Amino acid sequence: MINLIKKLPKSESISEQATLTLPLDSRVKSRLRSRLDDGRDVGLYLDRGHVLQHGDLLASEDGLIIKIVAANETVSTVYCDDALLMARACYHLGNRHIPLQINAGQMRYRHDHVLDDMLEGFGLEVKVELAPFEPESGAYGSSGSHHHHEH
Repeated sequence: MINLIKKLPKSESISEQATLTLPLDSRVKSRLRSRLDDGRDVGLYLDRGHVLQHGDLLASEDGLIIKIVAANETVSTVYCDDALLMARACYHLGNRHIPLQINAGQMRYRHDHVLDDMLEGFGLEVKVELAPFEPESGAYGSSGSHHHHEH
């Protein structure tokens, strides 16, 4: 089994030798057993408190470089150009402690038909999609979603 022991700093000069696709629930764990996308067994042995983001690079004990890929998950996505309406929706979801991925003109959360109905009641259109989910880490998070683009 390949043991991934270190998160590498972002660098354009480092290239990966394999990829590991994980949903958010797995990307928040510092200890995890999984399989690389090529089928090899892998174990995560990382420092606690960091959420792995799409594009993060991890190193194994023997120097193998692995790139993290955010897996597609069932999410609800709202596309809206009305900043006040979007802020209102984010407020109500945040008040319920719902993890949110917020981008310009777009907001995403784990699919929940009750929340979808609430936002549709505000006049927003909610689309259920399969897409990577990278919510904001919060005001005190150690690792946030610093890139805001589609994968």
